[in-house]
Amino acid sequence: MRSSLPLALTGIALKPGRSQSRQLYGALRALIIGTPESGGCKLPASRDLAAMLAVSRNTVVNVYERLYSEGFVEPRIGDGTYVADLRQSHAGAADSRGPVEVQELVNARQNLAAPFDLHPVHDGAPRAFRIGMPAIDQFPFEIWSRLQARFWRRLPTLQMGYGDPAGDLQLRTLIGHYLHNARGLRCDVSQILITSGAQQAISLCAALLLRNGDKVVIENPCYWAAAGALSCFGAKLQGVGVDEDGLITAELAGIKTARIAYVSPSCQYPTGATLSLGRRLELLRWAQERHAWIIEDDYDGEYRYSGTPLTPLAALDQSNRVVYVGSFSKVMYPGLRLGYMVIPPQLVKDLTLLRTMSDRQPPISDQAVMASFIADGHFQQHVRRMRRAGLARRDALRDAWDRHLNQIGSMTQVSSGLHVLIRLPSAERESLLIRLAKEAGVEITALSPLWLPGSKANEIGRFGLILGFAGIPTLDIYNAVIKLKAAWQRLSGLLQPC
Repeated sequence: MRSSLPLALTGIALKPGRSQSRQLYGALRALIIGTPESGGCKLPASRDLAAMLAVSRNTVVNVYERLYSEGFVEPRIGDGTYVADLRQSHAGAADSRGPVEVQELVNARQNLAAPFDLHPVHDGAPRAFRIGMPAIDQFPFEIWSRLQARFWRRLPTLQMGYGDPAGDLQLRTLIGHYLHNARGLRCDVSQILITSGAQQAISLCAALLLRNGDKVVIENPCYWAAAGALSCFGAKLQGVGVDEDGLITAELAGIKTARIAYVSPSCQYPTGATLSLGRRLELLRWAQERHAWIIEDDYDGEYRYSGTPLTPLAALDQSNRVVYVGSFSKVMYPGLRLGYMVIPPQLVKDLTLLRTMSDRQPPISDQAVMASFIADGHFQQHVRRMRRAGLARRDALRDAWDRHLNQIGSMTQVSSGLHVLIRLPSAERESLLIRLAKEAGVEITALSPLWLPGSKANEIGRFGLILGFAGIPTLDIYNAVIKLKAAWQRLSGLLQPC
């Protein structure tokens, strides 16, 4: 047994004006934790340490008692106070796996989603040409604030406990009516599950339906967040090409064992293509024959600028193989984090339980205010207002681009969504244009990172620019195009002429 203490007690300096007891406790705890070999060493008597540090003996006694209560020291009757052997106490409780093996497991899980970068945090006001941003300047702040105030004025004590994990019943009922009227999708309210946005819905489906190594069909290029979520749950992603009619379903013939197909038929991300009716029916037949599930992400489904929206896959499904995913993020604001799923009857119980185990429920107040917003007629008005704003801003960007920047590349003609795509011939041009745009204060997203890892380097249409247009007014759009024109005029001599 050692009597000397390899702790630098002489280095403890207590500052005036602060609790001496708290400072001494923190210093001793840090020394014990930072000196593993001190286990079994004897601490100075309380009287001696008090004299050394010029504090009262009671201060030292109280600190020793606290350290004892937390397991850092152990008193021995008639012999004094000793540092506990923390290495020994932790050894029995430690995981049987060594630290290297545990780290390998953590790294393996992280590596599943490593190719898919996290979406950048939106700092500051909306800017050109940030993707994923609706026309927030059109948001009815006064109405929303009034509905929130009304909710809290009514002292909703009955709603302040744990709510239904499936979500607020009134909100689910109203969503059901909306989907029937606006999207032609009929469902029972029991099939609707409220989520914290589409991202959670995709993750819940992956957690329930996937086993490690299961194959998942996904559009290529793809929505990075969906690809990352599916990969995190062990999916082996099988990319299928996309053209002007959406997912190329003819490529499915060679895929025999996929567990899930993830698609965004209303507005494919990032190309903006709409899945044709014929291909929708072909995809449903494939899923039925292969006993596969379909996750239908109704991405930007509210932003249809021309023609009648096609019937969702979930409304065409006759075999209960489709999970329909919707979100309020793009029609309200992304920070709301409120979405929903329409679930096949046989999955309702399991997905609801899984949702309960993940984060129990969305905030009660957000659900209640959203329900009031819909019930009072504000939501439909807001959707129409946002659609008009999106159309005007898309046209403004297209006109300004054609007038000033068409030599860079032709803009895709899209009838839905919140962004446009300009194809480019090379990685060099893509990276240089984006770098110069960033230097000019304009935010542009590259197309190439949205292809699945392992996609052929010479894939046709692999490179391009994605420009979100909905988040800023038309005048700001025009000014941003002029900035790009000035920045990209510096390309002379750096790249081949456009």
